[in-house]
Amino acid sequence: MREVTKGRERGADGTPRRVIGALVRPVWRALPWRVLGAAGGLALLCAGGTRLVPDGGPGPAAGVVVLRLVALLGGFALGFLLDDPARHTTSAVPVRRPVRAALRLALVAPLAAAWWTAALLLVPEGARPPAGPLTLEAAATALTALALAAATVRFGPEPTPGTTVALTLLVLAVALLLAPERWSLLPAPGDPNWAVAHRWWAAIGATAALAWAACLPDPLGRRGAAGHRGGAGLRSPSGT
Repeated sequence: MREVTKGRERGADGTPRRVIGALVRPVWRALPWRVLGAAGGLALLCAGGTRLVPDGGPGPAAGVVVLRLVALLGGFALGFLLDDPARHTTSAVPVRRPVRAALRLALVAPLAAAWWTAALLLVPEGARPPAGPLTLEAAATALTALALAAATVRFGPEPTPGTTVALTLLVLAVALLLAPERWSLLPAPGDPNWAVAHRWWAAIGATAALAWAACLPDPLGRRGAAGHRGGAGLRSPSGT
């Protein structure tokens, strides 16, 4: 009975839930709210601006462009999710990095879902493209940003990967815009490539999710160094 109770008091990775609960407040405070708020607010302004267009509002093609811009701005914001200038300080937190990163994402995910829903509803119904495929594009963009951020932290010493991730996403977006029409992942609704493009978006999202998960653990070199120091390693008080 005691073993069962202990199991219930621990998360999936064995971390005590009381420790995770204690991290919620500092992690919440350490999130890059300025960047998230600025990018999210600008995106909602772009979506809401479609209602100011006279003569019945913009057409469906314009609605697709606006929502893709909103998704890109959301990706820019999530690229800063793992930013932590204090990552290399000496305050120890006995929680593995995957748990800390997952906690950050868990705190932001419900807000991101509500934000995307609001952006969809702000676009007039006549200009609003199919929500499912555009949501798939937005999710793949977000997962790509998260994977790039996790990879930057895992394979380099940079404590604030957000700027690098945003620039990389911008380069990828320009590359998609310049791609030949037959290979384009940004077709308009009704285009013959619409269904094929979104199968590719699904594959991109799945690959990015796997990359995010693979890049979350601490690098082997850092784990080894932490072991020689005889503890859980040096981690920042913000939980990253």
